[in-house]
Amino acid sequence: MSDGAYDLTTTLWRWTGGTSGDWFFVTIDGAVGEALSATALMHRLETGRRAGWGSVKLGVQVGETVWRTSAFPSKEQGWIVPIKAAVRKAEGLVEGEAIALQLRF
Repeated sequence: MSDGAYDLTTTLWRWTGGTSGDWFFVTIDGAVGEALSATALMHRLETGRRAGWGSVKLGVQVGETVWRTSAFPSKEQGWIVPIKAAVRKAEGLVEGEAIALQLRF
């Protein structure tokens, strides 16, 4: 971990939203989750407002795939990060498997 980059391993999981289909996420907790919480708090203190849904913008890398997204706070699970279908397909990610990723924020 250096220069705002955090390496971690977490598990891909599915949320089924009824008519809105299935969404896939990873959970970010522990030290990286605490760093996300601190970043969200600093944003709120600096700007006087909260980002949409309390989110934090970040860059993510899984294998060779790099993209921009947001992490969202979850009362039950720390922070959650969506993993889009194109990334799952490109990197062969499967629900329930541990995946290594790098976050930058």
